[in-house]
Amino acid sequence: MTNDRPIGVFDSGIGGTSIWKAIHDLLPNEQTIYLADSKNAPYGQKSKAEIIALSMKNADLLIEMGCKLIVVACNTATTNAIQELRAKYSIPFIGIEPAIKPAATHSKTQTIGILATKGTLNSELFNKTTEKYQDIKIIEQIGHGLVQLIEDGQINSPEMTQLLYSYLTPMIDANIDYLVLGCSHYPYLIPQIKQILPEHIHIIDSGEAVAKQTQNILRDKVGFSSAKNSTPIFYTNTNPKVLTEILDNKYKVEQRDF
Repeated sequence: MTNDRPIGVFDSGIGGTSIWKAIHDLLPNEQTIYLADSKNAPYGQKSKAEIIALSMKNADLLIEMGCKLIVVACNTATTNAIQELRAKYSIPFIGIEPAIKPAATHSKTQTIGILATKGTLNSELFNKTTEKYQDIKIIEQIGHGLVQLIEDGQINSPEMTQLLYSYLTPMIDANIDYLVLGCSHYPYLIPQIKQILPEHIHIIDSGEAVAKQTQNILRDKVGFSSAKNSTPIFYTNTNPKVLTEILDNKYKVEQRDF
């Protein structure tokens, strides 16, 4: 089964490119369209109704562009809007949730940390997931300010370092041995996080798992592209400079209103 229509990917900004990269590395022949809704970032501080409305706006545009499936490369949008998206549209949606299961399963100290947005940690879907691991101590931390600094191109700023120390130190003191990154922006902070965490603490993000699930859906339901290579398309509704830089200046980023 072949299907040459593109895969759509959206996020509240540039962070979902960490998910996009994992998909592109695994499925290089698939055409992709990425929407960075940076104008409305961060989603994590918005109400559930606002997050659903923004997610549907993004989905409408990607479907209009002919996408065969949509990856919601945003933890906040997934945990607050994925059910509504799947109910409204006929194409498959793949979400991204904090990878609690592998952390909880492999933890030797029975204590794991989760760094995520307020919208993710307060969501019903997240709470249902954490309820499955009653014997694991989960240290939750809202990453106030992290997404905005990343969106502003301040990944390596003193402000970022200070925030990360304040968020991670209590987790280290609580004896975590796994840190789950519950926002698709946060993988870009891994080099800094590694400088703060002791070496025995493992860092988990969801990129590889989402890419494999995308591959499964293409194989089982949608169809793979017959193309031998692809040129990804990137749109942002703010200045394209930071998105272009996070993509190592390899791809053209078009600014458009959406």
